[in-house]
Amino acid sequence: MTRADQATAVDAAEVLARCDHLGTLTAVPGIVHRAYLTPEHAAANAATAAWMAAAGMDTWTDAAGNIVGRYEGADPEAPVLLLGSHLDTVPNAGRYDGPLGVMLAIAVVARLHERGERLPFPIEVIGFGDEEGTRFGSTLLGSRAVAGTWDPRWWELRDAEGVTLVEAFQTFGLDPSRVGEAAHDPQRVLGYLEAHIEQGPYLEEAGRPLGVVSAIAGAHRFQLTITGKAGHAGGVPMDRRRDALVGASQAVLDIERLAREMDCVATVGMIEVAPGAANVIPGEASFSLDVRAATDEGRDACWRAIQDAIQEFCQERRLVLSIEETHSAPAEAPAPRLVDAVRAGIAATGDDDPLVLLSKAGHDAMAIAAMTDWAMLFIACAGGVSHHPAEAVTEADVAAALDAFEAAVVSLVR
Repeated sequence: MTRADQATAVDAAEVLARCDHLGTLTAVPGIVHRAYLTPEHAAANAATAAWMAAAGMDTWTDAAGNIVGRYEGADPEAPVLLLGSHLDTVPNAGRYDGPLGVMLAIAVVARLHERGERLPFPIEVIGFGDEEGTRFGSTLLGSRAVAGTWDPRWWELRDAEGVTLVEAFQTFGLDPSRVGEAAHDPQRVLGYLEAHIEQGPYLEEAGRPLGVVSAIAGAHRFQLTITGKAGHAGGVPMDRRRDALVGASQAVLDIERLAREMDCVATVGMIEVAPGAANVIPGEASFSLDVRAATDEGRDACWRAIQDAIQEFCQERRLVLSIEETHSAPAEAPAPRLVDAVRAGIAATGDDDPLVLLSKAGHDAMAIAAMTDWAMLFIACAGGVSHHPAEAVTEADVAAALDAFEAAVVSLVR
């Protein structure tokens, strides 16, 4: 546990430089790829801990591998305000999805510490180790541990190399039996604020640097498998084929059509075909499906319509559909008192009527919602691009976000 006695205020340029540095901590040279409980994760934790310490925080790695920094309040016994986001990435990621929010939170504390200012409540900044779910396939592991909703069934999850989650914990230097120690007591938490790039085009199109999140869309994820019958590409007549890939192809088209019609978003991100030879009719096609909507009711209605359409086509083609649900998260609404704080923060930068946006992407706030109130500040990103190396923000917008995030935190004093 470390703490620096002196701090220098962190500006937007330094925030961006730190995001750039984290982008070099990657498993694959030339791209950003940082997964949970890897050497790259450990390196990101170490760098972040140093920045936290320079901002006057005590730092530690919690029982789930999250990096935490605490800045004491005037009353150390007061409920704590949590700030944070995630440090892990998708493969071939950008530099700002997640890390920007952590770096902004540290910068807010650095400003307080430079002024020698202690708020009535402590602040804890958390760099969550797993939000994306890239390594083990189950998202939000870091924030779920903090929220106290860890599921013991996750211990047997395996990564692409066959390493179980429990083995990864041990290799990282964590004791799986102590993961519950990462959880916060809800009675001891004031709330949670998260800053994040929008991951959409609306702020940039409106010419606005910042926005406030109205809700986080509920999501379902499935692994769908369509089974037909493999056969010789030349020997089986077209009218007798049970081509699983044809079924999957029609499913993808139906998914897009129904999502558009029902004002949802639905994505097939992965598809695999077996046997997988150029001269063999596909006997099996397996693909992922991610369905999201502003409300759980809308999401579920869209999924039922998709399921019915795929099932109907499969029956016509003598194909068999099987479904495995891999993830489910309800839509979450922020707490009005914390939304007001974010609005006040944005107003302090000169925008008295900030844009209100639904987040169709998931965030750590979804998991933290099980434990405490939350709200989110969105920052414009170029072209709405995210989960891609072209992810970009402007220094001016980051400067506005830093001012707004600090003002939001300070407004909670009132």
